Amino acid sequence: MPLPEFDKIQQNKNAVPEWAKYLKDGEFISYSVTYKTKIYFDLFDQYTSPEGMTYYVYDPVKHGADPGKKYPALMWLHGTSNALDGVKCIMCCGAEQYATPKYQQEMGGAYLIVPLAFEKRHADGNISGSWGDDNYDYFPILKGVFDAVCENCKQNMGKKFIMGASSGGFMTWKMLEKYVNYFDGAMPIASGYVPDDKALDKISESGVNLLIAHGKHDEMAVFDKCIAPREEKLRSMKNTLCFFPEWVYNGDGGVSSIDYGMEMGQHCMINWVQHNLMFDDGKPADERLPRGVTGWIRDVSGLE
Repeated sequence: MPLPEFDKIQQNKNAVPEWAKYLKDGEFISYSVTYKTKIYFDLFDQYTSPEGMTYYVYDPVKHGADPGKKYPALMWLHGTSNALDGVKCIMCCGAEQYATPKYQQEMGGAYLIVPLAFEKRHADGNISGSWGDDNYDYFPILKGVFDAVCENCKQNMGKKFIMGASSGGFMTWKMLEKYVNYFDGAMPIASGYVPDDKALDKISESGVNLLIAHGKHDEMAVFDKCIAPREEKLRSMKNTLCFFPEWVYNGDGGVSSIDYGMEMGQHCMINWVQHNLMFDDGKPADERLPRGVTGWIRDVSGLE
């Protein structure tokens, strides 16, 4: 089924998802995030790689961070169809909230990198050019983008992270496989792909810190098919935190529903990641992440 054109249709905020029958007494469906969006795009500068890939960069030093310190760089990989949204992909991929003053302070400052795949929507509604498209060798392009940012900001460059949801989660794993010793931290989210045991062993031994996130009611990357058969292996990896919640929530504490003709609220954990895996009342989604994703990034970065 082709993904809908989200800007041309309205979200169904009266949807009753198939998974609603599993909700317990007191649990409710939430149809909207509680953070503000589409207001931080101008904090990102636009660039073009030698291969013609558009990418956006948030530079913490340019926006007031101490020029005498080093900061981690976070590459955010979008899901299928999000590149078609242009600059709005900064929101869709998860990066926008991490450019806010609050999150920047919590992380101790961070570079944010948002590359756009060469996506095209065809007359039949199908999309080509996404991260898994065999017609494109995205590996050297993405690494080249990361290398370019590191070189341009080398005096302030710290640890390197890569993260992404859905097909962006797929590509996060693939980049970890391809460049085993390049990244210091990674966050594959709602990925339908998990590397084989041999690749996971190499990733584990590389020393990279992993935060793997996947909801148990994911409508698209079904947990019982994508994660459950590999769960024991994933949990055994070094420096790895597996966040596999029963439900994906919004900040208001409601179970997330997003329906634009197809339900994907539990697949879009990236929205909860933009909530920093925290609820609006300050409660963390997981007690192992008492300061959310921003705290995890700061800890892995070694910042005081």
